[in-house]
Amino acid sequence: MSKPKVIVTRRWPKAVEKRLVELYDAQLNEDDHPLTVAELQDAMRSADAVCPTVTDPMTAEVLNVQPLRAKILGNFGVGFNHIDVDAAKARGLTVTNTPEVLTDCTADIAMLLLLAVARRGMEGHEHVRRKEWTGWRPTHMLGTKVTGKILGLIGMGRIAQAVARKAHHGFGMKILFVDPYPPAQNVVDDLQARRCESLEELLNDSDFVSLHCPGGKETYHLLDAEKFRMMRPGAYLINTARGDVVDNRALILALKNGTIAGAGLDVYEGEPDLDPGFLELDNVVLLPHLGSATVETREAMGNRVIDNLEAFFAGKTPRDKVV
Repeated sequence: MSKPKVIVTRRWPKAVEKRLVELYDAQLNEDDHPLTVAELQDAMRSADAVCPTVTDPMTAEVLNVQPLRAKILGNFGVGFNHIDVDAAKARGLTVTNTPEVLTDCTADIAMLLLLAVARRGMEGHEHVRRKEWTGWRPTHMLGTKVTGKILGLIGMGRIAQAVARKAHHGFGMKILFVDPYPPAQNVVDDLQARRCESLEELLNDSDFVSLHCPGGKETYHLLDAEKFRMMRPGAYLINTARGDVVDNRALILALKNGTIAGAGLDVYEGEPDLDPGFLELDNVVLLPHLGSATVETREAMGNRVIDNLEAFFAGKTPRDKVV
């Protein structure tokens, strides 16, 4: 009996690719180039399973190909707003993702961004490397204290809870959150957190605002010029969620005009194309989507995809089925 054919859109960690090749007739992306729409369409026509990442636009144009051979999209990542779920459902495709395994590493990056922008870590690093440092002095590169400040979380899922634990128990930060589906009361109690009645309340009351909501139509440009004006002038925005939750131009203006103090970003609308306005600012820390970028986490994500594929091809419901 022939093995199912699986097409992987980008390179995965070697250990995971090895497992994939052993289990399936796997086609790897040897040169790791971003697949074009035409290549993604060919993958849907020629493979039993396609394994995309957050950089692959699995649009209706891609999914509505004829003939359609693919039966499952094994997404490498927890977010799936790059997949037209309605089109996938209409074509009878199963869609899976990789939750849970990237929680702590993404939370670590959120804390890295928060600390880096508040304490001007990246500026200081470059200052030393450019040999501009002339020595310690009382007014040199003053930043903002983090310990004891108020952290507002937009969304209170697994990653947000991990950030809250690190911030509250590690830095004594006070936790606010807004989420239509709040966590269990014991989680809230452990963090001594307060649920805000509205996004506006959270923005008004927070020294740091960290995004942890999904992307998509419902949250598109959730933070725009009006929302930035609701934030404190000394507040900072942290985004490790999805780029399109933030209006890029509004954020750049808010940073340039001092409406807010700074931002730490790991995701961007339209990435990897970066709005050049960000590069003109000193009060923003920019990372290249590193949230889950550890060997341990990326291997765990790949293995989670394979576990979902194994369940599907065995006639079982994958653990992480989205559709």
